[in-house]
Amino acid sequence: MLLTGFSTLIWLLYMVMLVLAVVALVMAALARDDAYRAADKQQKSFWLIILGIAVAVNLFVPVLFLQLAGVVASIVFLVDVRPALRAVSGGGGRRGGSSSDGPYGPYNGGR
Repeated sequence: MLLTGFSTLIWLLYMVMLVLAVVALVMAALARDDAYRAADKQQKSFWLIILGIAVAVNLFVPVLFLQLAGVVASIVFLVDVRPALRAVSGGGGRRGGSSSDGPYGPYNGGR
């Protein structure tokens, strides 16, 4: 019974690593190529290759060391590269804001 629970936990861990790599790969593919250069990050093809290898390793090669390397690459992309790409592409963190919003909230015109 304990072994079954442990194998279920390991399977869930592998699925989380796979989903993380797939999400990072899709986000890397959707970003524009010139945004990578403008953000002073590695080229789009570099990230697509690295994240594609991470997805392939998670699907076909059950070697934990290689899967952890893929997780590290995915986390680096999601935490460092993607925010820089969004900042360059104009995809700010605010949702639903108007064009008169300033850094501390909406501009009220001196009211």
